[in-house]
Amino acid sequence: MKRIIKKIYKISAPIEQVWGALVDPEIIDKWGGGPAEMDGKIGTEFRLWGGDIHGKNIEVVKERKLVQEWFGGDWPEPSTVIFTLKSEDNKTILALEHTNVPDEEVDDIDQGWDDYYLGPLKEMLDKK
Repeated sequence: MKRIIKKIYKISAPIEQVWGALVDPEIIDKWGGGPAEMDGKIGTEFRLWGGDIHGKNIEVVKERKLVQEWFGGDWPEPSTVIFTLKSEDNKTILALEHTNVPDEEVDDIDQGWDDYYLGPLKEMLDKK
């Protein structure tokens, strides 16, 4: 059985900065996801943490939505990660939906979003 992880982050930064932190490899390196290969184009094959996480951008709506196929370790099939962004009072609401997460890894991955990915991304942007 596969599970779904959902999270919402309120980030004290404009939407264009949050978008950049998701798709610009130089910014990804700054919050800790590097070495990264990434851009904001559909069809791009990406690598984060030097390839520990890898996949492909399957839907891109600039500064609004990023949908990616994700592989971690030796997963036989990808999970799907959806980042949705919206502006609210000079802040950005980032909603995450991560589907098809392998059961045996769901707790670690859920915590990993906070500890290694969106938590550090938010912390970096909140300080600007």
